[in-house]
Amino acid sequence: MPVQKLLLTWYDTNARVLPWRSHPVPYHVLVSEFMLQQTQVDTVLPYYLRFIETWPSVKALANAEEQAVLKLWEGLGYYRRALSLHRSARYIVEHFNGKVPSELSNLLKLPGVGPYTAAAIASIAFNKPVAAVDGNIRRVYARLFAIDGELEEKATEARLQELAAETLSLNRPGDFNQALMDLGATICTPRKPLCELCPLLQLCQANQQGTADNLPKRKEKLKVPHYVVTAAVIQEGDKVLITQRAKGDLLGGMWEFPGGKLEESDTSLQDGIKREIMEELGVLIDVGEGFGVYKHAYTHYKITLHAFLSRLQIGESLLTPHGEPECESYKWVKPKDLAQFPMGKVDRMISEQLIRKKSEY
Repeated sequence: MPVQKLLLTWYDTNARVLPWRSHPVPYHVLVSEFMLQQTQVDTVLPYYLRFIETWPSVKALANAEEQAVLKLWEGLGYYRRALSLHRSARYIVEHFNGKVPSELSNLLKLPGVGPYTAAAIASIAFNKPVAAVDGNIRRVYARLFAIDGELEEKATEARLQELAAETLSLNRPGDFNQALMDLGATICTPRKPLCELCPLLQLCQANQQGTADNLPKRKEKLKVPHYVVTAAVIQEGDKVLITQRAKGDLLGGMWEFPGGKLEESDTSLQDGIKREIMEELGVLIDVGEGFGVYKHAYTHYKITLHAFLSRLQIGESLLTPHGEPECESYKWVKPKDLAQFPMGKVDRMISEQLIRKKSEY
């Protein structure tokens, strides 16, 4: 098939040099695919290298502490991936004797592994003839075959999956899937594709029709909501209080300065943070001066976080809370020790500012 020959010839000369590619060890491919979910290659590379150096095998990762995994993952985002990868390693040790399974059906049993990730691992690590269809590959096929349906539609997804299966190289499925990924990442880009450099230029129906810039079609994005959030830097002696988020929450298992989203019923930021601390920890606090204002964008929303220096009210104790606390755990920590705990970006910014302020005295 012309697509296979042209693409693989291009790939043999232009493939990106990536540490999990030259001799694709299944465990290395597994780690890389988890990290590459919703994250660009350049961002992933240093994390991947540190991860493999720290836990060079499935068994090593399975024996690691969850907090250590989250800490090494810190800054890469989408922390549920780290927890799922850790659980997958333990599942592989328990059910597959420490060896990453090669069959698609078994890969799909791993926590956090969906159809694309399973297909990528099966084809790249084991040369299984399975088409892997990610965002880059959807874009390539939508242009190559001039598919004008919206990506979010089931019929469009089914057609793209069908085309991917039909054009897949059965001799080099892993290389073919990676070639499509590389083509989408470097040439068939979302905006201003470099069509003149594309090895599939003469076959591309969108190029022939002059519609490459308009494909693939997507539904109009909804406006990203913005939330006002508060956080309490609760001090007691030379220590501050941090709490661990519940495992099922966003950033589950990570540590933070307690607080939460401002509600319409809150008359002020201070009232909002008092309510949040009562709900999360079951204690009353006195809210002091502002500590800082921080902005951050997540995948589906943005926040502006207001942090305040605070203290427990006289007579209040975390050992005898009013009601059942919502957090997973809590610790009183000296600022210099905060770096040991895995945190999201905003809470890390607060902790670093706290360390700097302490060092000024």
